[in-house]
Amino acid sequence: LDEALAAGAIGFSTGLAYPTAIDAPAAEVTALVKRLEAVGGVYTTHMRDEGDHVIESIEETLETARQAGVRVVISHHKCSGQRNFGRSRETLALIEAAQRGQDVHLDVYPYTASSTVLLPSFMDDCPRVLITWSEPHPEQAGRDLGDIADDWRCSWEEAATRLLPAGAIYFQMDEDDLRRIISFPNTMIGSDGLPHDEKPHPRLWGTFPRVLGHYSRDVCLFSLEEAVHRMTGVTANVFGIKDRGTLRSGAYADITLFDEDTVIDVADYTQPKRPATGIELVMVNGRTVWRQGEWTGNRPGRLHRRGGAP
Repeated sequence: LDEALAAGAIGFSTGLAYPTAIDAPAAEVTALVKRLEAVGGVYTTHMRDEGDHVIESIEETLETARQAGVRVVISHHKCSGQRNFGRSRETLALIEAAQRGQDVHLDVYPYTASSTVLLPSFMDDCPRVLITWSEPHPEQAGRDLGDIADDWRCSWEEAATRLLPAGAIYFQMDEDDLRRIISFPNTMIGSDGLPHDEKPHPRLWGTFPRVLGHYSRDVCLFSLEEAVHRMTGVTANVFGIKDRGTLRSGAYADITLFDEDTVIDVADYTQPKRPATGIELVMVNGRTVWRQGEWTGNRPGRLHRRGGAP
């Protein structure tokens, strides 16, 4: 971690819900996060639990950041499982109270299904699981786990075990919770997309146009200007990315030109790789990378280092 920070890493992230990190005690995580304080690094976390113990996980996250004295971002905040529908009222109240005394932020993607590796332990209280890839059974990508289990005449758990290693989409969130979280002041928008999946979650191609077209324009949760700001200026500020996220003289020319009346996501769970409509042109560092529905072949991206120009 020290070597990465010295090389310019923005911060440190954890995935405490996963087998590789779930056994790490809070004290160990805090000891690592404390290394960020001296350099002004950011701590981001996929919390230990987003279901039945979501409140305890937020409390652990807040306490870790508080002890370390660093800024924290709760990644893709959600309340998972039908038992926890509506609990965003509790989680957001807890986050809002914490923000009065410490630097706390969160991001969200605009869908009621999550996606990650296939783990039988993640299937609890989940009425539908869609397979995105499978190493031993690649032909099952894009199919429901329930249908696969029926074909194989076995339980969901046994089918999942036979598919491993694999990826999945879990339909386990509530639309009202999503709208509440995405409307929370300065919630950042992030796709959490997985480009290596054979049949990825549509968030990979649809996240930002879905917020612009559906939640801003059609549902009217917030203005178009606020939607754009949550994708650009807020994010650049939270992560300390200099001269990005705003259109002004002297800043890097990262520009997306879209039609506010037609921009919308087209990707869905059956055809997840369809590009959005209504996006006319995209510039990165002043060079056009997307025009008339196609990549231009330009690769003007730059490496970002903490606290300085790329």
